[in-house]
Amino acid sequence: MTGPVVGEDGIARCPWGSAGVLQTYHDTEWGVPVHGETAMFERLCLEGAQAGLSWLTILNKRARY
Repeated sequence: MTGPVVGEDGIARCPWGSAGVLQTYHDTEWGVPVHGETAMFERLCLEGAQAGLSWLTILNKRARY
């Protein structure tokens, strides 16, 4: 496994969170505790839908859930 990657903005991120919607997810949601039933249910649904698909695919279709 490789270490953090420093982006053009000078912020170090995990290698998978270096661009686009994955970067936004990495910076604003990944590793942040989820509180509340609605937010928890959303994450549960997204995780269930993710089985066999890439997380990028799920994030791109997130608004449709």
